Amino acid sequence: MTIDHPSFGRIDDNRVIIFDTTLRDGEQSPGFSMNLDEKLRMAKALEDLGVDVIEAGFPVASPGDFESVRRIAETLKETVVCGLARSGGKRDIEAAGEAIASARRRRIHNFISTSPLHMKYKLRMEPETVLDLIASGNQAARRYADDVEWSAEDGSRTEPEFLCRCVEMAIRNGATTINIPDTVGYATPDEMRAIFNMLRERVPGAEKVIFSAHNHNDLGLAVANTLSSLDGGARQIECTINGIGERAGNAALEEIVMAIRTRQDKFAYTNGIQTPKLLSVSRMLANITSFDVQPNKAIVGRNAFAHESGIHQDGILKNAQTYEIMTPESVGWTKTSLVLGKHSGRAAFRDKLASLGYQLEDAMVQQAFERFKILADQKKTVFDDDIRALVDDETRDHEHIRFVSLELIAGSKRPAQATLELNVDGDVRSATVAGNGPVDAAFRAIQEVFPHEASLALFSVGAVTEGTDAQARTTVRLEEAGKLVDGQGADADTVVSAVRAYVHALNKLLVKRVRTEPAALSA
Repeated sequence: MTIDHPSFGRIDDNRVIIFDTTLRDGEQSPGFSMNLDEKLRMAKALEDLGVDVIEAGFPVASPGDFESVRRIAETLKETVVCGLARSGGKRDIEAAGEAIASARRRRIHNFISTSPLHMKYKLRMEPETVLDLIASGNQAARRYADDVEWSAEDGSRTEPEFLCRCVEMAIRNGATTINIPDTVGYATPDEMRAIFNMLRERVPGAEKVIFSAHNHNDLGLAVANTLSSLDGGARQIECTINGIGERAGNAALEEIVMAIRTRQDKFAYTNGIQTPKLLSVSRMLANITSFDVQPNKAIVGRNAFAHESGIHQDGILKNAQTYEIMTPESVGWTKTSLVLGKHSGRAAFRDKLASLGYQLEDAMVQQAFERFKILADQKKTVFDDDIRALVDDETRDHEHIRFVSLELIAGSKRPAQATLELNVDGDVRSATVAGNGPVDAAFRAIQEVFPHEASLALFSVGAVTEGTDAQARTTVRLEEAGKLVDGQGADADTVVSAVRAYVHALNKLLVKRVRTEPAALSA
């Protein structure tokens, strides 16, 4: 069976559309907000990865969201740019239409709750009113885009008869993609499969649209539910890099794509994702949001292809397929870890960055190279993870505040003392402050140089690699007026790493101060 789609033309039944909502649903997670430049970087990376549709944001939520969607729409060349809107919000749909107007390929995604629970307590609407809004919402969206998606929020807990009526109404009024979210991660794989089978069998016009699955991970079933949705006839999957999203997150793009690729005997589908780029995009998101990927995360966690058991190591040495169902290279891992040292030149460094998936402007390469040379003088061995940590730290947004230098006096005989220099909007400021240990002194110095009301909610230090000369990677969480931000820093000196993390968090906090938080969504 084939379908004629306004954005993708004639689509074969085995083609799966990858709809990424990292910049919308993913960014709604506490602490995961991004500024405009960071969203543009991610959007370009997602397009390069081969994502079919990018949900760039919820334009009506704030001026910042509107501008980020507008800029992404202007920038992307191939990927469909999608703006979110509520079916019952006239201004929502107008804002989405205006924000995506310049996109070469554009979509409006409108949604409304359909479950009895949501209609009674959230919307306080009768079912017939919801049906009317589905009709008017999709009609309005079609005035701005031929490609219109409609979602039944809390669709997995919606009564079957009413869900069929809602889907029929959406199709009749112009929707070309129908999304059935498991909004609260409640469903099981067999239930999601049954929902899509039911809709395809019972709804008039179902054969003319693409069905889509958007599964949350509250019970750890998001990926399983998504794969079962494909079995039920869904041909679009809504997912995020690293599985980020509301509460426990969304279905992880990298896990779904590699499940399809690895188990073609079970999932005989195709998609446009360039899988060797998965790791670099995952690390870019972790760098931007300051949330590291858990070590045992499938596909992109640092232990995903690590083998410590002697039995496993023996099997891998004899035949990698004994304990690896996919190759590390297929998702972007490299087996080389020791390449650069203090005698390495700029050309070798640039080549190494490319092999690790980084594409940086010349000025950024130069800054990272200078820090690399300092690190190479301090360490006997520079590992790939050292370079990643260094470059990730250097490429973070330091628009307002930049670390310049830190000198410490510490020991058991006298209070610690920190002399700190920061560049604040081009003005170099310094302070010398004593404290209860070097980290406390350094953080007090930051407060002296750049006074602020934020409180320290989390301070965590880990090693990038092994050994006493390993770089420290530090996470600092700041809280101000209910807003939480996480900053990360890396350096061979643990206290410098901590200061870099604190400064990174302050920069993110400054962005939050001027940004109106988007309305809470959970579709």
